[in-house]
Amino acid sequence: MTRIALVALVVDDYDEAIRFYTEALGFRLAEDTPRPDGSRWVVVEPGGPGGGTALLLARAKGDAQRARVGDQTGGRVGFFLHTDDFARDHARMTAAGVTFLEEPRREPYGSVAVFQDLYGNRWDLLQPVVP
Repeated sequence: MTRIALVALVVDDYDEAIRFYTEALGFRLAEDTPRPDGSRWVVVEPGGPGGGTALLLARAKGDAQRARVGDQTGGRVGFFLHTDDFARDHARMTAAGVTFLEEPRREPYGSVAVFQDLYGNRWDLLQPVVP
């Protein structure tokens, strides 16, 4: 079996990114290992059963990478966070200071609202319709 295990997300600062993903989004810090070059191998993953694909929080190196922080997908939604209880997670995230860019809406595929992470990357919070 093969699967996508990690997706790299370029960030400005490891610790602020860890705080956002663990405290505001409820992810779990799976690994934070120093590397010989002074960088760190930082992995956060969604909580709950099945977890899903984890994020490798990669601190930007150089001007080209710094220019991509917060705009890794050209301004479109690039990340999709599934939930089994949209109202609960929307309320929790809002209380934690997450910026939602729209009001929650109902689509044929489920309940959804676009939010942005601390750098401006756009995400969908999505409770898919169960067939």
